[in-house]
Amino acid sequence: MKMETARITNPQGLHARSAATIVKLATLFQSSIELKNGAKVANAKNIMALLLLEASKGTQLTVCTNGMDEAQALAQMIRLIEDNFGETSTPSP
Repeated sequence: MKMETARITNPQGLHARSAATIVKLATLFQSSIELKNGAKVANAKNIMALLLLEASKGTQLTVCTNGMDEAQALAQMIRLIEDNFGETSTPSP
């Protein structure tokens, strides 16, 4: 099992589109992948579970991976979170 933390910097936090992006990435791996926000734990392959984490901007998420490709899964999941889920933020008017 491997574990690492990452802070959400996306201004919208973890929302439906970003959760879908996490699920899309997570399903590429055989390993189990969990995201934790305090006592709340979500399977990264389940969009509803991810949304129930209620993770806003600034939230520290712990990513836990377990399986054959756990190191690669962990590295890519951390990169996705730290890269604003692949979204570009636009400044408010």
